[in-house]
Amino acid sequence: MTRVSAAARIAGGYLLLSVLWILFSDRVVARVPDADRLTWLQTVKGIGFVLATTALLYLLTRRYITRAESTADALRVAYDETLAGWAAALDIRDHSTGEHTQRVTELTVALAQRFGLQGAELDDIRRGATLHDIGKMAVPDAVLGKTGPLDDEEWAQIKRHPELAVRMLDGITYLESALVVPWCHHERWDGSGYPRGLQGTAIPFPARLFAVVDVYDALTSERPYREPASTNAALAYFEAESGKQFDPDVVREFVAMMAERDASGIIDIGGRL
Repeated sequence: MTRVSAAARIAGGYLLLSVLWILFSDRVVARVPDADRLTWLQTVKGIGFVLATTALLYLLTRRYITRAESTADALRVAYDETLAGWAAALDIRDHSTGEHTQRVTELTVALAQRFGLQGAELDDIRRGATLHDIGKMAVPDAVLGKTGPLDDEEWAQIKRHPELAVRMLDGITYLESALVVPWCHHERWDGSGYPRGLQGTAIPFPARLFAVVDVYDALTSERPYREPASTNAALAYFEAESGKQFDPDVVREFVAMMAERDASGIIDIGGRL
């Protein structure tokens, strides 16, 4: 009999809770006619979702860990599968991302390996990439799921997600070295990014790697408001933004990696993924 992985069980639990939460909370929200109260209720709804799913995550994680073998390798696998389940929960909630987390994690790890990273450093990058948008769990549904343009207040809430990620995960020793990716992946090489306006090499290297991959996936993925860009167009964008938004060395290596993948038939550099 095939055993269901911990990540699948956690994602399944999140999916069930998410569906029930949406059905129940939408009925409650629909009964509120006052616009000001509705905004407040949407915020409470988002926070309640975070609390409820955190409790579920704790229960599922505790159940899995108590059944796991008492070895360091088994514990590491349990942690990583828990993180994967947590990321899967966000992909379920932010349905526009699809398999975004899995794609960017795999590509970031491949890029990091080209710079010689291995062992614990590579594990930290993998975990950081997996959790890069976890702070969005604290963003209200009304903002996260909006298909139209965001207003200034809504955009300000979205821009808080790197700091929210740190607040959510700070104190977890296992993730200390991985937090630089969720915290710093929206910083820009020229210092115009957020949340801290870091510039150049002051931006942690794992975050500089991930920033390129994250934008690449965003450009080449379909969105409700636009068609996906071709791989060739996306790479041209990176070359134009090298030294501005992105680390020039990272851009150079990323473009080379994608060219090699094109030559091996993994992608079609003139088309789409």
